Amino acid sequence: MRKAMVLFVGLVASVAFASEPAEGEKEDVAGYILHHVSDSRELEIEVPLYDLFGLNHIPIHLPEILVPLKAGGCQKQMTDHGEAIPSLGAGCLDLSITKHTVMMWLAAVLLIGSLLIWSNRDKAKLVPRGTAANLFEMLVLFVRDELAIKNIGKEEGPRYTSYLLTAFFFILFMNLLGLFPWMASATGNIAVTCGLALCTFVMTQVAGIRAAGLGGYLAHLTGGVHWSLWAIMIPVELLGLFTKPFALTIRLFANMLAGHIVIFFLLGLIFMLGHPAVAFVSVPFAIGIYLLELFVAFVQAYVFTMLSALFIGMGVAMGHHAHAEEHGHGEAGHSHDHGKAHMLGS
Repeated sequence: MRKAMVLFVGLVASVAFASEPAEGEKEDVAGYILHHVSDSRELEIEVPLYDLFGLNHIPIHLPEILVPLKAGGCQKQMTDHGEAIPSLGAGCLDLSITKHTVMMWLAAVLLIGSLLIWSNRDKAKLVPRGTAANLFEMLVLFVRDELAIKNIGKEEGPRYTSYLLTAFFFILFMNLLGLFPWMASATGNIAVTCGLALCTFVMTQVAGIRAAGLGGYLAHLTGGVHWSLWAIMIPVELLGLFTKPFALTIRLFANMLAGHIVIFFLLGLIFMLGHPAVAFVSVPFAIGIYLLELFVAFVQAYVFTMLSALFIGMGVAMGHHAHAEEHGHGEAGHSHDHGKAHMLGS
């Protein structure tokens, strides 16, 4: 709460000390919002109270790493918006460090640090000491018992708990970093959420192949119909495989990006309407959205992890169903499939 108030004191100060635009000049609020929520090749440190000294904007340029795949492939070209780096199709592999890359590294450091500091490494003590350690253990047990075991099963659930825990805390820290001054939410980048969804996609296919075997996995793509309908069912099943990571990608990206856009838009109303009195309405609303974003950060980490566990559980259930059909009984997988259907319905 203290950090939230510090952030918005800075925002109010920026409104108070902002210089009036020149006559005929209009504030580009949309461009300002897109600039702050998009990825960039520099970290920007803005100190509103130092505006009078010309130190309100301090850019930190990040390393630029360009790998030419052919001679002259990474030669920059001048455009109306400045220098443009050639694309991969033009023969240039861009491995430059960006703002969101730094945020992912910082989230990884926080994840490893939390594990080393708050995990109960003393096996002689069954109960960890301290509020933070108990909170950390509560979240770990929640992911293991309520997400992994309930959606995947008692036998296979613990096998995938480590991945689900990593995804949950990694996404949570990336979400929370965007609520601090000078930070950004890497989950507001569709490339980041796509990478996370692809990890779940790979784990889902591995779980299905491990449970059903390669033959059973490929047989599942036919939908169990007559061979004459395979030309229809196989494309449908393949499309169904990729709709799951697509849903994970868009859900996390859209929810995290929308909250930050709403906050900046509410503050931008001060400049769009051109009167400082608007701050008495827009700033309290922005504070409310900010506090809501704290809740959304946890919810979106939970939703991504829950859906990942559900998709992995469906792959495991497919293997149980295949084995049940081979042995001529379906009761073994009936209750497990019923639980999956109940989760999908909820």
